[in-house]
Amino acid sequence: MNKDITLVILAAGMGSRFGGLKQLEPMGPNGELLIDYSIYDAINAGFTKVVFLIKEENYEIFKETIGSRVEPHIHVEYAFQKMDNVPLYYDELKDRQKPLGTAHAILCCKEKVAEPFMIINADDFYGRDAFKKGAEFLRNTNIEEIPHKYGLVGYLVKNTITENGAVKRGVCKVKEDGTLISLIECSVGRVKSGNIIATPLDKTLEAFEVAEDDTVSMNMLLFDKSIFKYIEEHFEAFLEKNKNENNLDKCEYLIPDVLFDSINNGYSMCNVISTDATWYGVTYKEDTPAVKESIKKLVKNKDSDNKDYPLHLWEK
Repeated sequence: MNKDITLVILAAGMGSRFGGLKQLEPMGPNGELLIDYSIYDAINAGFTKVVFLIKEENYEIFKETIGSRVEPHIHVEYAFQKMDNVPLYYDELKDRQKPLGTAHAILCCKEKVAEPFMIINADDFYGRDAFKKGAEFLRNTNIEEIPHKYGLVGYLVKNTITENGAVKRGVCKVKEDGTLISLIECSVGRVKSGNIIATPLDKTLEAFEVAEDDTVSMNMLLFDKSIFKYIEEHFEAFLEKNKNENNLDKCEYLIPDVLFDSINNGYSMCNVISTDATWYGVTYKEDTPAVKESIKKLVKNKDSDNKDYPLHLWEK
């Protein structure tokens, strides 16, 4: 019997301008968004539930725009990124408008997720192979062992860049056995020479060249519910540190930082699952035509049946 697995889609960053962001421009031939293709791929990979993590004020419009068309095809839950689960400092943070980061976002899903789960961003196209590999990992790995065995779907850097400028990627160093050693958040792009250069966001580190087939993270991560416990147990220390640095209004509790902290503390290890899928996304407005054309090539039409997606994605 197949194990239940859940897809958590981080969409709270869409903010109060929901409906006007570049990520919500229709990309498919019948008005499909990138998020539609992610859910379609997840269903075909065997995911049994999707949890949308959104801002509470966007619930009605989100449900009408996205939820209603996928609810007939997969079990759907909604979670809200709010400050009422923040220890000690709720009064100081309750008026903050900017979300508190991806680790806090995941914690906000705690009551909705009991199964092994994958997290993705709402505004990226990840590709069918990535969901298939992620689902296989969640079903076949005993994540609950100590150290907890988490996962990261790793992309070839050449499959994740755009010709219109640099993009933010986590450049990974991986052991021969597939275990993650390090991840450096970088601005990655191809320069005039044709080489790919990664410039770390940490200004104390120098830029470096990456090979075409080097591995990068797209924040497609694989966990079980044990990650909630770790996030909670280290949340207070994170807030205390930022309070002392007068940074509570700007700080972000980020899941890559939490993941590496859990690895360094012996709580977890992280396997890198390689995919040859190609990422698509609209980092720059100039990316839009190319993304639409790329998706068009993946959609069935009267002249081509051997494609990844039907012309009408959500027809029963």
